[in-house]
Amino acid sequence: MKRILLAAALALAAGGQALAADLPQPGPPPPRAPATYVPVPAPVFTWTGIYVGANGGYAFGDSNWSPPGFTPTGNFSTSGYLLGGTLGGNYQWGQFVLGIEGDGDWTDLSGSVTCTRGFTCTTSSDWLATVRGRAGYAFDRILIYGTGGGAFGNVKAYNSATGGTDTNTEYGWTAGAGVEFAFTPNLTGKVEYLYVDLANGACSASCPGFGGPVAVSFTENVVRAGINYKFW
Repeated sequence: MKRILLAAALALAAGGQALAADLPQPGPPPPRAPATYVPVPAPVFTWTGIYVGANGGYAFGDSNWSPPGFTPTGNFSTSGYLLGGTLGGNYQWGQFVLGIEGDGDWTDLSGSVTCTRGFTCTTSSDWLATVRGRAGYAFDRILIYGTGGGAFGNVKAYNSATGGTDTNTEYGWTAGAGVEFAFTPNLTGKVEYLYVDLANGACSASCPGFGGPVAVSFTENVVRAGINYKFW
């Protein structure tokens, strides 16, 4: 019986192999679909936001003393450096940007001239501030803008005849233009020009013998650079 069962098993195995050999062989696996790469667009920069910053530069301009009853000095040069801080905000519609900006700078602006009777007349200022609107056009991370508004600062008039100085806080206007570049989504840098015209200061207590208060004009051309941090 064992021999019969063993013979049957061998015959079944041989038949299965023959049947398997006759069956069609499986084809190669289907090729894998190529991986699809979907580029991620770079985030669009926006100028909208509140920012703080620092600025510094150089200013050059003119002053003129006009004593009543005497010949005016005519325009004489003033110049010096300035350094300070900035606070502002922008809102962007499409490529148009509108904003407001204020700054306050320490300055060392001064200039002198030989005035009436051979005395020295000196005009100087040690602080300047502006509050301005800004309007510009953005080329992505580059902003070209114009700016204008109010300016205020001190006008100091020194007369060597008495050795005294009269100091007046004066208000005026400013206008200019600039370009700003965004290094990162939050950090920007700018270069700008401002023309500043303050109302006339006066030399009165320190300028006796001039027939009355002396009107002291003061205008400046400000060229400066700044760096800002945008919070939004």
